[in-house]
Amino acid sequence: MACFIIPAAEAVVTTVIAHELKKKESRAEAQTAEHDSAIIPASKKLGWLNRLLWGGSALLCFEHVWHGEVVPWFPFLTAAGDSASAAVMVSEMLTVGLGMAALITAVWCLMLAVIKAKTAKAASERGE
Repeated sequence: MACFIIPAAEAVVTTVIAHELKKKESRAEAQTAEHDSAIIPASKKLGWLNRLLWGGSALLCFEHVWHGEVVPWFPFLTAAGDSASAAVMVSEMLTVGLGMAALITAVWCLMLAVIKAKTAKAASERGE
């Protein structure tokens, strides 16, 4: 019913953080002449998480619109119309929505671990 709201909320928070990180990285890069191109900036890594979260949320929202659970008139979520359905909706958000957000974040962490391992292996092969 509304499970896409939790990953979308996480995406909003991480988008703001990534934007602030990018500004901070730009200022730091401007102050120092050296820049290691092999290092992936934190804002770019967080951008990967943002795309995963926004993409998943958009697909889920489309699926809910397709099934008539999200409508273009108030209250937008058909389950919000009565209290029994709203309780089921909140329960779904807290179980399925949080689970999806946690899984997406775990996949992103796995991506970062693989990249770190490959970078370390390449550095050791170069003798660094």
